[in-house]
Amino acid sequence: MPMIAGLFDEYCKAKLAVELLEDAGIAPKDISIISRTLDGRRIDEGENQTAADAITGSGVGAVAGAAGGLLAGMGVIAIPGIGPVLAAGWLITMLVGAAGGAVLGGATGGIIGALTGSGISKDDADVYAESLRRGGALVIARVREAQVPLANEILDRVPRIDIAARRAFYVQGGWKRFDEKRGLYDPPDRDPIHYAPPPRV
Repeated sequence: MPMIAGLFDEYCKAKLAVELLEDAGIAPKDISIISRTLDGRRIDEGENQTAADAITGSGVGAVAGAAGGLLAGMGVIAIPGIGPVLAAGWLITMLVGAAGGAVLGGATGGIIGALTGSGISKDDADVYAESLRRGGALVIARVREAQVPLANEILDRVPRIDIAARRAFYVQGGWKRFDEKRGLYDPPDRDPIHYAPPPRV
């Protein structure tokens, strides 16, 4: 199946993208979402209540503002090189293995391997992973060939970040590729708007 992806600087935009994709008839089982921040704050392993709610499924819907569909099943996982994220969908299964539901802890596979194994190019996977590391959110959907134009139109309408512009921005700052050994991104002010500034074309 063709793969479409949308990168966003804020969880609320990624959430909207998921809702619009579902409304357009794309099955929740074919959509994935990963976000490093929620409502302007970073997801932290130290946020025990959020993590506990994610594991038990007792509170993530309220935390994430989800009423149903994919968003109702969001949980917290830790991705090497990125840290704790709020996530749901088939891509997460690739990261944590066949465990039922979301788990908190180290993912068994790297984010680059999961993305490239899903059909995303290595160059784009590096930018998506680095953007997640810096506080962004990613939505990926598997769609039928006939759904590709509509899915792309939805993601552009939200709007998604121009991946080439984001890559150029990172490269201008000396970045070469995502490196999970580099450590968590932790700017002193922890302001998510500075994690991934929004240049667009």
